[in-house]
Amino acid sequence: MTLLTTAAPRPEPPRALRRVLASDRLPAALAAATVLLVCLPTGGDQDVTAAVHVTPADVVSVGLVGVCGLRAAAELRLGRSRLLPVPAALLFGGVVLAVAVAAAASQDPAQSLSGFVRIVQVFVLVPLAVLLSLRRRRDLRLLLGALIAAALVEGAVGVNQYLTGTGASYDGGTVRAVGTFGAQDIMAMSAVVSYGLIAALGLALEARAAGRRRAAAGFGLAALLLVAPLALSFSRGSWIATGCAVGLGLLLTDVRLLLRGAVFALAAAVVLVGGLGLGGDSVVARLGTIASVTGGAPDHSVSDRYDLWATAGAIWRQHPATGVGPKEFPQFRDAHAPLRLSSGSDTAGAGAGFSREPLLSPHNMYLLVLSEQGLVGLTAFAALFLGLLTGLLRRAWRSRAAAAPDALGAALLGLLVWQLVDFLYADIGGPATVLVSFVLGLAGYGAFGGGAFGGGVPDGGAEAL
Repeated sequence: MTLLTTAAPRPEPPRALRRVLASDRLPAALAAATVLLVCLPTGGDQDVTAAVHVTPADVVSVGLVGVCGLRAAAELRLGRSRLLPVPAALLFGGVVLAVAVAAAASQDPAQSLSGFVRIVQVFVLVPLAVLLSLRRRRDLRLLLGALIAAALVEGAVGVNQYLTGTGASYDGGTVRAVGTFGAQDIMAMSAVVSYGLIAALGLALEARAAGRRRAAAGFGLAALLLVAPLALSFSRGSWIATGCAVGLGLLLTDVRLLLRGAVFALAAAVVLVGGLGLGGDSVVARLGTIASVTGGAPDHSVSDRYDLWATAGAIWRQHPATGVGPKEFPQFRDAHAPLRLSSGSDTAGAGAGFSREPLLSPHNMYLLVLSEQGLVGLTAFAALFLGLLTGLLRRAWRSRAAAAPDALGAALLGLLVWQLVDFLYADIGGPATVLVSFVLGLAGYGAFGGGAFGGGVPDGGAEAL
């Protein structure tokens, strides 16, 4: 006698899980909303370097992580898992492990706990949520479009601040464009504008290659408009990082356009600065100080930064393996800093009174990791950054070798290059920090596979759930 057996029917998931699965556009929409909420003023004076300062964008980013987590759990339950690419899981997981080790070995584990949570949020959870939220090429365009919109808003506010003298204090006046972020976070606007400029250039090149002239002209105009607020931010580091990112992106997509763009940029600078006087003397003077940064007489802000870098190195030499623990740099700074290091940085303007912001970090992400997490942390972060960079470079080279340069892939590479260069003179902190997560998530999408790079769903397709 033969017993016939049949597989038990798979139980239907709860209604809440089915709704999460059905909301295919929800994660990308939440991601775009997070980017736009960065522009929302938080109001009042604040310590922008605090690791636990929570902004509306941070809250929505947590929601994005939760939605992506529910989708992953629901898909696992249905046996239709959409697991992370193995390289992404290993690299981001390595960062979690390294930070956990540094926090456990911290001189003050309780104090380092908040730093551990913040680092995992910025460098692991939100980037992975962004990576998983991009299932179609249109999702990528949506996030790049959100970066452009945020940049245009901040840029408009920044230019108005310069023209009306309501910006942050700079060189005896209140003309520095800082957008909605205030004088306590003078580099945030330049970062947002730089992201938007790179994204707009990528979308313009994509539309140009596809023969969509109006779209190409629109995105190109957006990129051109963002040059002015970037210049008026007076951020030397952002200028250098943007030049590196744009130059590399154009080099990988269209060398002739790179040369024409350089000539056009020079002509535009002559007209705007020399002819119309848009920030003329201040911008030229600020450009001139770039050479003095590596010379024998850097300005006061640069000398303070050099001293902070030396302080971070001294802290690391006493705690080489695991560092002093996340968020512990301020506790060890004074014991290792040169006597000439300033006690703080003066800020004023943009709706706030005079204040002196303490120097709570070395203003270099790599040295911050080295001093607080030691060689263990730096190795994990270096592996993540190099993995993302090599993955994007490999895909960009393959597309170029196939005579079909991918402009969006070049834009993602440009965003990552901008961030890696920026980390040479800045670290995390402030309302725009969550955008660092988006840059890493977009880079992971391009480096390890996504809808636009093989393995995802084309614009017109339907994903079987």
